[in-house]
Amino acid sequence: MAGKRRGRGANVQNAPQRQSRGPHRALREPAAFAKSTGFESEIPHEKLTIAQARRGTPAHRPVRVYADGIFDLFHSGHARALMQAKNVFPNTFLIVGVCSDELTLKFKGYTVMTEDERYDALRHCRYVDEVVRDAPWSLSTEFLNKHKIDFVAHDDIPYTSAGSEDVYKHIKEAGMFVATQRTEGISTSDLITRIVRDYDIYVRRNLQRGYTARELNVGFINEKKYRLQEQVDKMKETVRTVEEKSKHFVYRVEEKSQDLIHKWEEKSREFICNFLKLFGPDGTWHAIQESSGRMIQALSPYSSPRGSPGSSPTRGRSVSPDSSAASASPSSLSPPSSPSSRKRATRSSRKAASTNNVQ
Repeated sequence: MAGKRRGRGANVQNAPQRQSRGPHRALREPAAFAKSTGFESEIPHEKLTIAQARRGTPAHRPVRVYADGIFDLFHSGHARALMQAKNVFPNTFLIVGVCSDELTLKFKGYTVMTEDERYDALRHCRYVDEVVRDAPWSLSTEFLNKHKIDFVAHDDIPYTSAGSEDVYKHIKEAGMFVATQRTEGISTSDLITRIVRDYDIYVRRNLQRGYTARELNVGFINEKKYRLQEQVDKMKETVRTVEEKSKHFVYRVEEKSQDLIHKWEEKSREFICNFLKLFGPDGTWHAIQESSGRMIQALSPYSSPRGSPGSSPTRGRSVSPDSSAASASPSSLSPPSSPSSRKRATRSSRKAASTNNVQ
């Protein structure tokens, strides 16, 4: 019985799927509840063998397959079990029986969802055509005939319960049993185990979402403890956020500084190259100085060399020894470098002139 068995899983998804050829119920509506009087039809309900069911039946005579369970915390394992039961034959009408809270508490224990919640969950599963409320724990011949059930779908692992080694043993012996495969890793017990294991986390979660301590059945001291833990976690998260932002800021600063250093190195190399091009031995400034020197030499007249014809005395002209001596004197060769030297030179020239006149 799906959902009744303890342990992991409900059914596996790898079972073969077949397209149903019977009339389809509009998916805009939930599945109907089974009538308390059972299934009524004007067409005679003949017994089918598995071979006949696998070959396919007329559209007006779908194969009525029954699957039962508790279906607490309805999950994907339950849905896969029902998918397999729906597709076990080409033309299947799937009936799902859901046990009541009282019966489940008697044979298995408390449920998380109420029976009405579980009924409604099954009604909105796309593979379900009809839901039987308050389904029996063990299937009787009377129940099978009442709902005109052709086959019962469940995994073939013996299910020990209610003082029986296998509650489906008589169904298997009657040739009315079709096996499905279980899905490992998902079950209602697994989900409850996760919640119990992380109880503190979920209590704090619901306190944060507005549930009161009374609704969560939490005492005053535990409530204060959970709220203090929540504040501590918020402070840790704030510190962690600040650290992350600080690391990001430092990284950005380092990245910018590296970029600035790289640009400075490029600019300094460019400046040094330009400086060398301008002031180096082969630079522009040295070329300008050379060209300016050549220009000055070209514009300035060269002095006549000594002993040239232009510097020799005029032919036929006699020069007195005194005049030649006067002209060869140092004072007449170099100009005075100061006013006092010029005055002394003037006096010397006047004395020389007066001496020549007296003679």
